[in-house]
Amino acid sequence: MRSPTTRHRTQFRRWLLAPLVALSLVSGLALTPAANAAIGGSFVDNLNSFDTGRWHKADGWSNGAMFNVGWRADHVWFNGGVMGINLDTATCPGGCSGKPYASGEYRTNDLFSYGRFETRMMAVKRPGTVTSFFTYTGPSDGQPWDEIDIEILGKNTTQMQTNYFTNGVGGHEKIINLGFDAAAGYHTYAIEWWNRGTINWFVDGRLVHQENGSRGPLPTRPQRIMANFWPGIGVDSWLGPFVYPGTPLTARYDWIRYTRY
Repeated sequence: MRSPTTRHRTQFRRWLLAPLVALSLVSGLALTPAANAAIGGSFVDNLNSFDTGRWHKADGWSNGAMFNVGWRADHVWFNGGVMGINLDTATCPGGCSGKPYASGEYRTNDLFSYGRFETRMMAVKRPGTVTSFFTYTGPSDGQPWDEIDIEILGKNTTQMQTNYFTNGVGGHEKIINLGFDAAAGYHTYAIEWWNRGTINWFVDGRLVHQENGSRGPLPTRPQRIMANFWPGIGVDSWLGPFVYPGTPLTARYDWIRYTRY
């Protein structure tokens, strides 16, 4: 996310990737808005069009070794009240470290503090991929790495993975059984981040998981709201192997909402 974050990791790779994360973050500094971004207020974006006052699209870089993809701005599109993120074999501007695939990442210009972060989205069913909605900050914002995740792994879209990072320390993964196929239709996913010391995850309004700091300190720093869709490499034990089907894959988002607490 970042160039920003090499997110989503399982324990066996978390520490090995730390230098790669730092390199990825540094490479993206010139491509992202200034580190003194404003702290944003409540909003609802129906994703009818690209609102450049609120968002920017990643373009021309890759997030690091485990991301087998480079970001292209034109791979985030809007049509009929839906935002789509395409994954295909297009050439990435700037080379993107020679990655064989291109996809998209959507990121807020502002940072956001405690509140409720929600989206209505449809994930992609394809082993080796991740459809995501998350918050992130790090060195490109002049802050340590904090992050809160919602991830649908394409190898099993009847589940959601949650996680959080504080000062670059993760290892708080939790797999949630959804009771439906996240790739078969739109559903609403939410992160509720409280300054009273909890993070709650909701699916279609139902509380499915809570973290209270008992497994490690919770994030405290304002973060960007982000969404991306990507294939992994070298992490088959986590995501499964990715095989491109020959036609583009598309993750879809109906709306994104933030309510400031």
